[in-house]
Amino acid sequence: MISLFVTLILLSVTAQRVACFSLQGCQVQGVWGKDMKVLCYLVGLSRVPWSLPVMVVNLDLSQNRFSDLQAIDFHNLSRLQVLNVSQNKISTIDSQTFSNQGRLELLNLTKNRLTDLSSNMFTGLSSLTTLLLSHNSITNIEPHALSSMKNLRMIDLASNKLQTLDSMHAVFMLRTLERLQISGNGLHNFSTKDLRGTLMNLTNLDISRNPLSEIDMTSNVFQNLLSLDTSYVGWGHSITWFFKDPCFLKALKNLMLSGVNMKPAELSGLIQGLSCSSLENIQLNYLNLTDSDNLVEQICSFHPNLTFLQLRGNNFTGLKEDVFKNCTSLTHLDLSMNNFQEVSKLTFKHLHFLQVLSLAYNKLFIVSDDIVQMPSLQMLDLSYNNIEDIFMNQSASASKLTHLSLVGNQIIKLFSSSQFQALGRLVELQIGKNVLLEISAPFSPALVMLKSLELRKNKLTAIKKYTFVNLFALQTLNLVANQIESIEAGAFDGLSNLETLIIAGNNIGSPLLEKGIFNGLTSLKELQIFSNYISYASTEKLKRPPFLQLKSLQIFTFNSQAHTGLLHLPANFFEGLISVKRIHAGNLAITTLDPTTFTYTPKLKELDLSNNLLNTIDPTVFQPVTNLSQLHISRTVLQSLDFVLHVNFSEMFLLRAVGNQLQVIKDQHIKALPFLNFLDIRQNPFTCDCNNKDFLNWSLNDLKTQVLHFYEYTCAYPPGSKGEPLHKFETKWCPRYEFILFISTSGGTILVMACCTIHHLFRWQVAYAYYLLLAFLYDKKQKRKLDSKYTYDAFISYNRHDEEWVMRDLLPTLEEQYQWKLCLHHRDFQPGKPILDNIVENIYASRKTICVISEHYLGSEWCSSEMQVASFRLFDERKDVLILIFLEEIPRERLSPYHRMRKLVKRKTYLRWPQKQEEVHLFWHKVNMALKTLDDGGENNPILRGTIPDDY
Repeated sequence: MISLFVTLILLSVTAQRVACFSLQGCQVQGVWGKDMKVLCYLVGLSRVPWSLPVMVVNLDLSQNRFSDLQAIDFHNLSRLQVLNVSQNKISTIDSQTFSNQGRLELLNLTKNRLTDLSSNMFTGLSSLTTLLLSHNSITNIEPHALSSMKNLRMIDLASNKLQTLDSMHAVFMLRTLERLQISGNGLHNFSTKDLRGTLMNLTNLDISRNPLSEIDMTSNVFQNLLSLDTSYVGWGHSITWFFKDPCFLKALKNLMLSGVNMKPAELSGLIQGLSCSSLENIQLNYLNLTDSDNLVEQICSFHPNLTFLQLRGNNFTGLKEDVFKNCTSLTHLDLSMNNFQEVSKLTFKHLHFLQVLSLAYNKLFIVSDDIVQMPSLQMLDLSYNNIEDIFMNQSASASKLTHLSLVGNQIIKLFSSSQFQALGRLVELQIGKNVLLEISAPFSPALVMLKSLELRKNKLTAIKKYTFVNLFALQTLNLVANQIESIEAGAFDGLSNLETLIIAGNNIGSPLLEKGIFNGLTSLKELQIFSNYISYASTEKLKRPPFLQLKSLQIFTFNSQAHTGLLHLPANFFEGLISVKRIHAGNLAITTLDPTTFTYTPKLKELDLSNNLLNTIDPTVFQPVTNLSQLHISRTVLQSLDFVLHVNFSEMFLLRAVGNQLQVIKDQHIKALPFLNFLDIRQNPFTCDCNNKDFLNWSLNDLKTQVLHFYEYTCAYPPGSKGEPLHKFETKWCPRYEFILFISTSGGTILVMACCTIHHLFRWQVAYAYYLLLAFLYDKKQKRKLDSKYTYDAFISYNRHDEEWVMRDLLPTLEEQYQWKLCLHHRDFQPGKPILDNIVENIYASRKTICVISEHYLGSEWCSSEMQVASFRLFDERKDVLILIFLEEIPRERLSPYHRMRKLVKRKTYLRWPQKQEEVHLFWHKVNMALKTLDDGGENNPILRGTIPDDY
C-alpha cells in the first residue's frame, strides 16, 4: 500500500516537472490539455525548454538562437500538431528528432541555416501535410529524405540554393504533393524531362524569381496544374518558353507573369500558345507595358473566359476606348500604379460583368460618371489620386457600387447633399486622408444602405447639426485624427443604428461632452474618445453625465488624453453605461478613484487603469464589479495586492500589474484569485526572503495559473541579493509548515487508500466483523436481563424475491399445520426503529433463525446482515439456533466469498427444497424436527444432516 502511494506521488511530481505553467520565457495559451498553445518566440533560447507541457498542441519557438535540434528535444511532446522553429540558426537536425511526432501536421523551419536534408531527418512525420523550408541554404536533398511523409500536401523550398531540378528529385517523387514553391533557388533551366516523378496531384507550382533562361514543357507531368507562378524569372534576361504539346497545361487557370523580361509580342505568343487552357487569371504587373502594345486586346481574344486581369505598375497614360472589347468576362481589373491622368468615358463600356476596379495610385483629377454607372461594378478604388471634387449625380441610372475608396486625394469640401445621389447601394465610403475642411450639408438621403463611413485624418473642426441625419443604416463612423472641437447638438441625429463611433485624436473638451452630444445613439456598442482634451478639476459628480443614454455601449476606450491628462475622474462619469464590458482608461494621470466609480458598470469584464499614479486602491472600488475577468493596473505605483482580499473576484483570469512597487505576494493574495489563469507582475522590486516563499513555490508548481515571464523577475531586497533571479532563491531554510500539512495529508490519504483497499478485497470479512461486534454488544446486554423467554419460535431470514415461496409454502405449513410462531420482517418489525436494531433484537427474541438461501439471498446486503448476526449467536451461545434451507443448487464459486457460510454448511443443519413433490412432506417433517431440537442437540442429529459435496 505504501509503495503504491509513493509511486503516485512520484508520478505527480514527474507530471509537474513536464507540465508546469511557469516556463522560462514562454507563455501558455488555450485550455489545459486541449488545444494548448505555447509561445516561446523571441526570448533568446538556445535549447528547447525541458519543462514544456506534455499536452501542448501548438508550439512556437521562432526567433531564438537554436543552432541544432536534438533527438530528445520533442520526445515527450507526442501531441504536437504545429511546430514553428523558424528564424533561428539551425544547421543540423538529429535523425530521431521527430520520431515521436506522429500527429504533427505543420512544421515551419523557415529562415534557418540548413544545407542538407538527410534521409532520416524527418522520420516519424507520418501525418505532416505542410513543410516550410524557405530561406535556408539547402543545396542537397537526399533521395529518401522525404519518403516517410506519406501525407505531405505542401512544401515550400523558396529562397534556397538547389539550382537544379535533379537536386530536387526527392520532392518530385511525392505523389501526394499539391503545392510546391521553389522560387529563388538559382534555377537556370526548368525542363519537365528532368522530372522523374509523378506529379498527378500538383495544382500549384511557384518557380518565380529564378534566373531562368528557358522553360521547357516536354512531358505531361503537370496535367492537373491549376496555378503557375513565373513572376520575375530571368532576372532581367530574356526567357524562352517551349511547349511540345500546348495541351500539357490544359487545366491551367492562373498564370503569373509579372516582372518578366519579355516583349509584348513574346507575351502574346506565350499566352496564345496555351490554347488548350482556359485561363481565368493573368497577372501582368510591372512589365513596362504601354497604350500602344495592344497586348490586352490580344490576351482577351485568346482567352475570352478571363475574369481576373492585373496590369499594375505599367506605363499606361490613357486607354483607348476599345481596349477591353474582347474582355467581356472580366470581373476584376487592377490598373493601379500607372500614370493615368484621365480615363475615357468609353474605356470600360464593354465590361458588363466587371465587379472590382482599382485605379489607385494614378494621377486622376476627376471621376467620370460612366465608371460609377458600370452595370455590375461593386467595388471602386480611387485612392491616392489627385481628385479634388466629387460630383456623381449626372446620370439618371442608379449605380450598383457598394464600396468606394477616395482615400488620399485632395478633396477639400463636401458641399452638396446630392454629391452621392447616384450611389444608393453604397455600403462603405472611405474619404480619409484628404484635406476635408467642412461638411456644409447633410449627406445625401440616397445613401440609405451606407454602413461604414471613414473621414479619418482630415482637417474637420466642427460637425454641424443633422450632418448624418440621412444615414440611418450607418453602423461605423470614423472621425479619428481631425481637429474637431465643436459638435453641435443633434449632429448625430438619425444614427439610430450606429454601433461604432471613433472620435479619438481631436480637440474635444469636457464642456462639449456635457452638452448631450451622444443623445440618440441608443445602439452604440463601441465608443473611442482617447487623445482629446478632456479634464476635470475634482472627482465630484457631474450634473449632466455625458454617457447617460448609451445603454447599449459595451466597449469604451478613453485612455491617453492629450496634454496633462484627465487628472480627476468624476464619480458618476460612467453613469448610464449599464452594458459596458470593456473600459480602457490608461494614461489619464488620475491619482484616486471614488469608491462609487464603477457602481454604474455592473457588467464590466475588462478594465485597464495602467499608467495612472493610483499608489493604493480602495478595495470598495471593485466591489460592484465582481465579474471582472481582466484587470490591467501596470505602472500605477501600486504597493500591495491587498485589495483583492476584500473582493470576490470569482471570474478573474488575467491580472497584469507590471512596473509597480510590489515587494511581497502573500498566500492570501493567491487564494483570493482561485480562477486566475495569467498573472503578469514583471518589473517589481521583489523581496527575496521567506515572505515570498509561498508565491515562489506556487509560481513554479501550480498547474492552473501561469505567472508570465516569471524567470525574468529579480530581487530588489536585501541589498546583497539585488539583481539576482527571484526563482533561484532557496526556500529550503524557511519554516516548512507545509511539511507538517503534507505528513498529515499523506497519512490521511494512506488511511483512505487502505480503507478503500480493505473494502474492495475484504468487505465481507469487515461486514462480518461489524455485525459480530453489534451482536456481541447486544448479547452482553441480553445476558444482563433476568427474563430470558423467547417471543418467537423462529426468525425467518429471506430475500424479497423468495417472498412468494415463504408466503405460499413456509408460513402456512409452519404456523398453521405445526403451530410454530414465526417472525417476519414485513409483519413483525417495529415501525420507525432502525432496520439493523430490528434485525438484532428479533433474532435474539427467537429460539431459532431460518435462513432461506438462494442466489438473490447471497446478493442482498440485509440478508447478509441477518446471517452474520445469527451465526454470531450460534458461536457465542454454542447453541443450535441456525437452520439453513437451500431453495436452489448454489455453485461452489458463489459460496466462496461467504467463507463463514461454507463452514456452516459443512457442520450445521441445512435442508434442500425438494424438486419432487413426493419428497415435500418429508422436507417439512425435517424442518419441524429441527425446530423441536434442543439448543445443544442439533449438530450431530443425522436425520437433519444434508449431504454436502467434499469440494465445498
